[in-house]
Formats: sequence, C-alpha cells, structure tokens
Amino acid sequence: MESHDFFLYLLIILLTARVFAELATRLQAPSVIGELFAGVVLGPSLLDWIEPVEAIKLMAEIGIILLLFEVGLETDVKRLVRTGLKSFVVAIAGFILPLVSGFSLGYWVFNLSPLVSLFIGGTLTATSIGITVRVLSDLKRQQAPEGQIVLGAAVLDDILGVMLLALLYEFSIGGGVSLLNASKVLVFVGAFFVLAPVAAKLISLIIKRFDAVSEIPGLLPTTIVTLVLFFAWLAHALGAPELLGGFAAGLALSRRFFLPLGIALHSDECFAHRVEDQMKPIVQLFTPIFFVFVGLSLNLRQINWDSTFIWGFSLTLLAAAIAGKLVGAFLIKEPWAVRGVIALAMIPRGEVGLIFAELGRVSKIFSNEIYAGMVMVIALTTLLPPFLMKWFYGRYGDRL
Repeated sequence: MESHDFFLYLLIILLTARVFAELATRLQAPSVIGELFAGVVLGPSLLDWIEPVEAIKLMAEIGIILLLFEVGLETDVKRLVRTGLKSFVVAIAGFILPLVSGFSLGYWVFNLSPLVSLFIGGTLTATSIGITVRVLSDLKRQQAPEGQIVLGAAVLDDILGVMLLALLYEFSIGGGVSLLNASKVLVFVGAFFVLAPVAAKLISLIIKRFDAVSEIPGLLPTTIVTLVLFFAWLAHALGAPELLGGFAAGLALSRRFFLPLGIALHSDECFAHRVEDQMKPIVQLFTPIFFVFVGLSLNLRQINWDSTFIWGFSLTLLAAAIAGKLVGAFLIKEPWAVRGVIALAMIPRGEVGLIFAELGRVSKIFSNEIYAGMVMVIALTTLLPPFLMKWFYGRYGDRL
C-alpha cells in the first residue's frame, strides 16, 4: 500500500481506539472492549474503511509482544509464594477445567478437529490479570485476603497460559498435535524461562550503568525495547512464539522478580520503576493497535446469524468459560462470600484470551464463524465481571 494511505489508516486506528476506549471507561467497562469495538466498526463488519493489511499486522504483532512484556513486568512471583496453596488450587482448577471442558465441547459436541478443540480449550483458560487488578484496585481490595489469593492465582494462570500458548503455537505450525513436538517445546520453553530472566537481569545491569552516564535522553526505552525484541527473536529461534520473549523480558525486569541463587542481583526498585514509567507510553501506543486489529480481522457480515451453530457454540462455551473458573474458587476453604468474589475475579479473559484467539485465526485453525464465537465469549467474560464484582462488593462487602 502507499505510504500516505498507511499514515491515514494508522491515524484513524489510533484516534478511534482512543475515543472508544474512553467511552468504554466512562461506562465502567474495560478499555480493551472499546478498542476491540473500534476495530469492528472500522473493519468489514460495519464501515469497511480499513483492511487488516500486512503493515498493520506487523505493528499489531509488536503490540502483542509489548503487551506480554507489560504482563511480565507486573507479574509478582513472590505473591504466589505468599498466598500458597489457596492460589495454587484456584489457578490449577481454573486452568484445567476450562481446558478440558472447551476441548470436550469442541470435539464431542460440535464435531470439530482435535487441534481446533484444543485451541478452543486453550482460549478459555486465560485470565486477564490487568482487568482483575484494575477492578480490585478501584474497589480498594487489592491488599485484602481475597485480593491476594486472586492475584496469586492470576500470576500462576499467566505462567501456565504462556506455556500452553507455546505448545499451541508449535501444534499450529506443525499442522497437528504431536507428543514429540510437545516434549521438545516444553524442554525449550523451560530452558528459556530459566536462562532468559537471568540473562535479562544481567543485561539490565549494563543498561543501568550506561543510563547513569549517558548524556542523551531516551537511552532507557531504546535499550529496553531492543532487549524485548531480541528476546522475541530468540524465543522464535527456539521454536516458541515471539511473545514469550516479551513475557520473559518483562518478568526479569519486574521490581518483584528475584534470582534465588543470585544474591548480588537483587532488583533495584528505583531502576525498575523508571523502566515501568518510561516504557508505559510505548506500550500504550502499540497495544491498542493489536486490539483494533482483532476487530478488523472479524467479519460479522460473513456469519450466518440465523444458524443455530453460532448461537449454540457461543452460549455453550460462555457457560463453560464461567463455570470453569467458578469451580476452582469453591474448592478452597473460605466463607462463601470470599469464594464468590474470587470466582468472579478469575472470569475475565481480556487481552490474554484475545491473544489465544488471534493465534488460532492467523494459523487458519479457526474459521471466521468459530473465531467470531470465541471473540464474543471473550468480550462477554471481559465485560460482565467488573460490573458483577462491584455489585457483589456493594451487597456482600460486609461479609468479607
């Protein structure tokens, strides 16, 4: 496409994403819903002004990598250790049950292939820690006992989700499920998770040293973005999705990350805060492009809305997505009100679910109809819980 057309596309995407995100926030909905809706409005579903061309796709991929970097940056491994068994039970049950139920429904109820069914189950495992943290923070319950359990479980959910994403990525490029390929990916991803944070931590010390003596502004964001892109390339070279590199880099640079054997490499709180502050504008510039791209890739006009399949598929998976997270919360020993709010807090799929769905679409594993159904499920599980949590705290907050 011509450069001037691309500039116009990018201008419209960024401006529309911001306007719809602001509207969503004013309506007390997550901003990601507004950005997703912006893509639906601009794309073939409604106005058909913008096509998901290759240049926008590349910028969206950078957005995914930076989004996972931010998730890693906000991941608190120590929190998982502190909350212990309760977070572990909530996370494991909330991971396994949606995976199994999503696969079972896809394979046995809707007669889909094993690979498609596995992608459906994988998409349902996601929990958006960003949306959960935001709601708990708004309600001033982030440091409450139930808030600590939820955040600890969400951390483990993120780690398990990224591992599963690496497996699904391998299956998608390999054309099917293979135990040999799965074992290879798990070994590579395990090694990457062990070595990459250590390497990133060492590199961050060099970056910090240069930043202290540099007389030119902008060294920190430039070198951090370079590090993230290098780790994304390295992850791909090892057979894992590029966004895994972004997650590992963010995890290592988090002010809450620690190296058990690296006593001399304790996190510098001030440096970590500066990384977060200076990277935020870059992350906030690129990630809306990804969410708009998801909406652009969705063609609601091609879906037969009179078909019983799309409604049966979406509603059945929505029920499975909600039930899978509810069960885990009710397996722990807590008052019913505490378990109820934990269950609601684990439901949002948000940006993490969209990453799974987008991988399924790009790999041509999801048809347009299945992709639309998955996006509907993700949107509803993202939109409803914040409102339900606020209502729940308003009604039963005195019992927590």
